[in-house]
Amino acid sequence: MALTRTFTAGREQCFQQVEKLINSHSLRGSESLCKLLRYLAEHSLDHPGTTLKEHQIATEVLGRPVGFDPQSDSTVRVQAGRLRVKLAEYYAHEGPEDPIVLEVPKGSYSLTFHARTPGGHLPAGLTLERESSKAAGRGSNRGWAVAVGALSVLLLASLVTSAVLWSGLSRSQVVAKESAPAAYEIFWSRFVAAPQPAWVIFSNANFVGRPQTNMRYFNPSTDSREVILDHYTGVGEVLAIHELDRVFGLLNRQLRVKRGALFSLDDVRNNDLIFIGSPAENLTLLEIPGTQEFVFQRVNSGPRKGDVEVINVHPAAGESQVFLASPTSQSVNEDYAIVGLEPGLDPARSMLILAGTTTVGTQAAAEYVCRQDSLAELLQRLGVSTSGDLKPFEALLRVKVTHGVPVKTDLLAVRAKGH
Repeated sequence: MALTRTFTAGREQCFQQVEKLINSHSLRGSESLCKLLRYLAEHSLDHPGTTLKEHQIATEVLGRPVGFDPQSDSTVRVQAGRLRVKLAEYYAHEGPEDPIVLEVPKGSYSLTFHARTPGGHLPAGLTLERESSKAAGRGSNRGWAVAVGALSVLLLASLVTSAVLWSGLSRSQVVAKESAPAAYEIFWSRFVAAPQPAWVIFSNANFVGRPQTNMRYFNPSTDSREVILDHYTGVGEVLAIHELDRVFGLLNRQLRVKRGALFSLDDVRNNDLIFIGSPAENLTLLEIPGTQEFVFQRVNSGPRKGDVEVINVHPAAGESQVFLASPTSQSVNEDYAIVGLEPGLDPARSMLILAGTTTVGTQAAAEYVCRQDSLAELLQRLGVSTSGDLKPFEALLRVKVTHGVPVKTDLLAVRAKGH
């Protein structure tokens, strides 16, 4: 369908198209993307010709504080990328004949509206392969849209992870344009000074079932391994890897990435390791010595049975002993995460554990050690001001979540070792 050069649809008609998108199968499951889409539409129609900034979107739409730094926080870019995918998804499967096409051009946060006439094509940025059988597509439109929704998130995760892997090939050819903050140099000195790049081991949990037929975690006590049909990695883990890659790029160092299912004990002995994800999903952590002061475990009785909780093994005065995130039956608005620096099986090696009880908590733990202000707070609590002084420690974080995005992380407790 060829786009016309001029666009004459009225404001009300444009907003009707926006509401149709928000109520579609492609978008209605993501409150944060719907909110972003409505905001971009209102800005584009009410303030034509003006440019939106990342800081403006982050603070007015995504709940970030006024001190938001787009250089260290990629939330806006990630959300805009997800919205582009969802728009392409919608116009390929639910709205192939819609008279108005919405697009967020790459490199911009402005929403554009295009009119089209029958027989034309979608904009290049919204092109997505259609099913070969239109009849089959219409007959299973709802199931297909749900499946594509799940698979598009997984595809995004795979693309980001692949980009991290490939970036290592050219990292040595890139000269960092900005110097790393002092807090980075101090905290990451163990991993930067090592002769070999550190391994990032991310969770890749086992699942029974498929997206189209419902899925659940593999239960080793009741399930045969033959019923495992898929392995998935949470969005939080993917964004955590993205943050780590950014920081190590500033430090002019490479990272190597491996999913937990491919991990071996030889990796522990021979490498510095960064674990992404809790033992509930990153099962590798069950095979090696992990955190000792703040420990993940599943609730074994009561209404929260099966949920993951954090146990404060030696609570100090005024501290709680048990920390539970939002119930699994509700949207996550609070989570708890652990940051733990532990010695490796070889004392010359180090292990860093970044894990939440949910994937959002894991993202927050990684962001906490990848941002200058929060990292400075942690180093101050540990009494560390010089590279080489950082000893093993464990820290407990409380994470406030809005629309699936960690918006505020508080340092609740720290346990220093070897001081």
